[in-house]
Amino acid sequence: MIKKILKVSAIVAFATVVLNASSYNAQAEKDRLALRDYMMKKFSNPLKDRAKFFPYSTDKELHDGSLIAVKNIEDFRLGTYAFAKNAKEQYDDIKEMPPYLDNIDAGEEIYNSNIAIKKCFPNPAIVQNYPMFDEAKRKVITLTGAINNCLKAAGQKPWSWTKGKIADLEAYFASMTQEAGKRIDIKINSKAAQAAYERGKKEYYSQRGYLKLSCANCHVQGAGKRVRAEYLSPLLGATTHFPVYRLKWQSLGTLERRIKGCEKNQGETPHKPSGQWTAEMLYFMAYMSNGLPIDGPDIRK
Repeated sequence: MIKKILKVSAIVAFATVVLNASSYNAQAEKDRLALRDYMMKKFSNPLKDRAKFFPYSTDKELHDGSLIAVKNIEDFRLGTYAFAKNAKEQYDDIKEMPPYLDNIDAGEEIYNSNIAIKKCFPNPAIVQNYPMFDEAKRKVITLTGAINNCLKAAGQKPWSWTKGKIADLEAYFASMTQEAGKRIDIKINSKAAQAAYERGKKEYYSQRGYLKLSCANCHVQGAGKRVRAEYLSPLLGATTHFPVYRLKWQSLGTLERRIKGCEKNQGETPHKPSGQWTAEMLYFMAYMSNGLPIDGPDIRK
């Protein structure tokens, strides 16, 4: 009888642990689904919903198809190219011979020649899992951070967090992840991870800098609207395609590099790419794109 009671207790305890683990992402899931729903409604018919979502768009934009409807949620991995017709045509032309091919080759060479890196990442198709919350270290680790931690542990000098070797290696990782058909799969499995997500979310929606803008002003409410000649990209799908080759940079850059640039555009002194503020911001952003395919490296203006 006692053994039976103990067995039942053990089953109940295990079920409770599983339930608690799955409940840590409950709010994050509500946030993610709400964002997906908002973006699909916003871009399902720009002309019809002009008054609600695009009151300042020109007649030309809405009538000649410059802003096109998005019918497939997965298209948001393309950023502005999901709904900006003319920009998508230019993008398709560049993708026929993308400028980052040499970076992928360089990254593969780095991977195969660095024993420490290969030992830390035996399977290079791992981009879908980053940023991740390291339960042992009690903090968020981005892919860039994981690579530099690996180098330091092997007694090697860490690389730049924004470009160069690290971007090349991440390009190779992203290419292999895309080839494997992986989708973003960010986990929130503890109270500490939940808290990190909430901090990242809070910062994303907080106004900062002398312009008093939040990230959401541009990439949620402002997604699809123009700043001069360019359309603002959506939060949904924002992390699927990194590292990116930006035409503005004429080089490849990491997620950390892009966040730093966004902060400057907000009129804010950028946070350190290696800091927890950046890592938690990216943790939130990546979770919002859970389920979307990895398609990096890619091109952006």
